[in-house]
Amino acid sequence: MSLSIGELARRTGCKVQTIRYYEDKGLLPAPARTAGNQRRYPPAALERLAFVRRGRALGFSLEEVRDLLTLSDDPQLSCAAVDAIARRRLEDVERRLRELESLKGELGRMLEQCRNGRVADCRIIEALADPAL
Repeated sequence: MSLSIGELARRTGCKVQTIRYYEDKGLLPAPARTAGNQRRYPPAALERLAFVRRGRALGFSLEEVRDLLTLSDDPQLSCAAVDAIARRRLEDVERRLRELESLKGELGRMLEQCRNGRVADCRIIEALADPAL
């Protein structure tokens, strides 16, 4: 049983254009084509596309997802490389969380200084316009 690109898109919740993009980037193998040049995907494409989507949802880059797919294609390999990729992703998430906490603090300070007067006297507008910040 093979799947058209539309059926693959429907069953995975992925847009047709995204499937073509992933195919172009080498994350999905090029599918067989019918005599009418229609793409026909094997059932394994469902799992592979789900893997790509979950990886992207977790913030892995296309290159990282490609590397993880390559590693998953050889289950006898050590998972040390997989762990290293996931560890780098976690470190990036932790860094971004620190940045967001800092941003939250700055926005909170700006709001605390708000006098609810006129825009001409608004501390938030003043802070955003300050080139030194």
